[in-house]
Amino acid sequence: MKQIRLAHMSDLHYSPGNLEESDRCLTAAVTGAIEAKVQCAIITGDSTDHALEAHQPAVRALARQVQRLADHCPVLMLQGTLSHEPPGFLRMLSMLASRHPITIAERVGSFGLRLDGKAIEPVQAQAQYAVVFHTLPTLNKADIAAMGKGTMDESPHVLARRVVADVLESWAAVNRKLRASGIPSMVLGHGTVFDSVSEHGVPMAGTDHELGLGSLFASEAVAVALGHIHKQQQWRESIHGVEQIVAYAGSIGRFHHGEQGDKFWLEWVLQANAAQLVKHATPSKRTVDLEFEGIPDLDCLRARARDCEGACVRVRYLVDEEQRQKVDRNAIREILQAAGAKDVQIEGKTAIVQRQRAAGISTVGLEQKLGIWCEATKTPGAQELQSRLATLLIDEPEQIAAGLLATLTSPETLAQAAPVAGTTPVRVKEYGSSGSSSVDDRQTLDMF
Repeated sequence: MKQIRLAHMSDLHYSPGNLEESDRCLTAAVTGAIEAKVQCAIITGDSTDHALEAHQPAVRALARQVQRLADHCPVLMLQGTLSHEPPGFLRMLSMLASRHPITIAERVGSFGLRLDGKAIEPVQAQAQYAVVFHTLPTLNKADIAAMGKGTMDESPHVLARRVVADVLESWAAVNRKLRASGIPSMVLGHGTVFDSVSEHGVPMAGTDHELGLGSLFASEAVAVALGHIHKQQQWRESIHGVEQIVAYAGSIGRFHHGEQGDKFWLEWVLQANAAQLVKHATPSKRTVDLEFEGIPDLDCLRARARDCEGACVRVRYLVDEEQRQKVDRNAIREILQAAGAKDVQIEGKTAIVQRQRAAGISTVGLEQKLGIWCEATKTPGAQELQSRLATLLIDEPEQIAAGLLATLTSPETLAQAAPVAGTTPVRVKEYGSSGSSSVDDRQTLDMF
C-alpha cells in the first residue's frame, strides 16, 4: 500500500525574544525533514509569538527556514491563534520564491497534495490527490456563535464546540470515500483538546476548550495533526480496521521555564487505513529552577551553580515581609553568571505579615501574654515556651548557659538536632534534552 511521508511542526513562536531558540530548533527540524525525504510539510499554527514588522530579524529568519523547507517539498501553513499570528501575516510567506509553493489555510477547507508531489492546493472536484488535508484553523468563537442557531441559555463556548464537532463529523463520509480509493486523509487543527495536558503538566479541563477527542476521531481521518498546546502528546484508536492517531507536535522549542519533557518535530507516515509517527527531538535549551524556602543561601547556590553552565536559570524564593531586604539579588545573579549560566531570572515572593489583636493581652503578666500569643497565632508548645521564659526571668545568665551547653552536648540531643538545625531547603528542577528532573536538597549549616 502506498505511503505518504510528511513533516509536522508547530508553535514556532518567532519573536525578538525567542529568536535564538526558535531558529536553532526550526533549523534542526527543517534539516531533519529534508534528510528524511518527506514528501510534504505542515506547520499547524503560531509561527510567530506576536505581531511582527516585515523588516524585523525574526521575520527574516522565519522566512529563510520556511523557504528552505519549501525548496524541498510543498508546505501547508495553518492559521494559529490570532493574537500570535495576526490575520494576513502568513500570506506574506506564501509570496516567497521557492521550488514548491507555500499554501496558507486561513479557513475551514480541504487541500490535497497533487499526485506529482509538486504542490498542495485546494481540493478540486474530480481531481486525484496523494493525500487530502482538512483544515480547522483558529476560529473566533463569537463569529461561530453569531452564525449558529443555539438556544437562549447555550453559552458561546458550548455552541462553538458543537459547531466544530459538526464540521469534524461532516468530513467522515468524505474520508470513507477517500479510504476506499486508497487515499489517506488528515485533519489539521489549532486549538485545545479537552483533557489534554499543558507544557507545565496542567490538565486542560476548562469549559471553553473547543475540541474533543470523540469528535476528532469521529472525522474518520487516519491522522489528526494539532497545534496550540506546547507539550507533545498523542492518542490512538482502532475502529473498523482503521488505525487513527491524534497528536500534538508541541512547540518547536522551550520558550518558558518549567516546560516539561523534550521538544519535537513529528514525522508522519500515512496509509489509507493507518498512520504512524516518529518523534524527532529538537535542540531545545536547558532550563533550571532553583526554589528556596526562605532567604536564598549563597553557599548552597554556589554549590548548585556548577551544574548550571549554559542553562537558563530561574531562582525563586519565598520570604517574610521583614526579611525581604536581606535577599542579595545582585549576589545571586553574579554567582550564576560567573558559573556560566546563559540567562538568570530572579522571582521573589513576599509573605505578608498579618497582625491580630489578642483581647486582654495588655492586662496580664508576661508569661500569660506569651500563652495568649501562642493561642492567637496557633503556635504549638506554649507551655514549653512559657517555661523557658520563666528561666530567662529567674536564673542568672551563667546558669542558663551551663544548662544549655549540657543539653546540647548530650549524644541524644546531637543525634536528633544536628540534621534539623540551620537547614535551608532548596528544590532543583531541571528541564532539557534529558527530560525533566526534580531534586529536593537540604543544605545543613553549622549551628554555631
